[in-house]
Amino acid sequence: MIRTATGRSDAARTTLAVTVLGCTAVLVTSACAPSPSPHHRPTAVTASPHGFSATVDNPWFPLTPGRTLVYGGVKDGAKSTEYLTTSRETQKITGIPCRVVLDRLYLGRTLHEATRDYYAQDATGNVWYFGEDTAELDAQGNMVSTEGTWHAGQNGARPGIFLPAHPVPGAGGQQEYYPGQAEDHFQVLNLTSRVSVPYGTFTGTLRTREWTPLEPGVVDNKYYVKGIGTVKETTVRGGPFEENVLIAVRG
Repeated sequence: MIRTATGRSDAARTTLAVTVLGCTAVLVTSACAPSPSPHHRPTAVTASPHGFSATVDNPWFPLTPGRTLVYGGVKDGAKSTEYLTTSRETQKITGIPCRVVLDRLYLGRTLHEATRDYYAQDATGNVWYFGEDTAELDAQGNMVSTEGTWHAGQNGARPGIFLPAHPVPGAGGQQEYYPGQAEDHFQVLNLTSRVSVPYGTFTGTLRTREWTPLEPGVVDNKYYVKGIGTVKETTVRGGPFEENVLIAVRG
């Protein structure tokens, strides 16, 4: 998926950040500026790993085993096709069972990147992101890099809330944290957007802004539809233009 960043905004929001201490996940909630502050002192609420499940049925981001979402778009100046398949496989990370999602990105007809993403859902319906295993491939299919790979609980990496159970405009958080490698953030913009993609036209969609301090000045917008998940992701500011739009749902 597109990795993006955004500039600063003065809008207040709720920031959700996560740390893992042994087998305990800590959910942090507070109002703060769009970029995390080193002086920020949030109030922590602990959540037992037993409150997490590999069954992800948040209506805005349902992960149905066996289903594949197919996207078409532009990445690195080339035509791209991406297949996101929710596998029947689960994997434990920091003792928490995670659903494995297989992400295959093609540039032209060449498989460029293959990724295993790890998601879990807590008892209140928040979807958490626990890491990824990424392999970048050359034109002959040989692996040339695993840059971007991270697992929560290893080398200072922490999981984050990928999408809240009940999105509220202005709320947001940090979706992942692996210093210098994975630091994506999001903010909910509205739940009333209209979007047209090859798969269909939808109203009442959830629109978010996404960014990372690793790519200052770059802004991405994402659109979610209940019962499907992400239907569009596009660069709206800074950086080379990249876009992904849903073209088919299989399974």
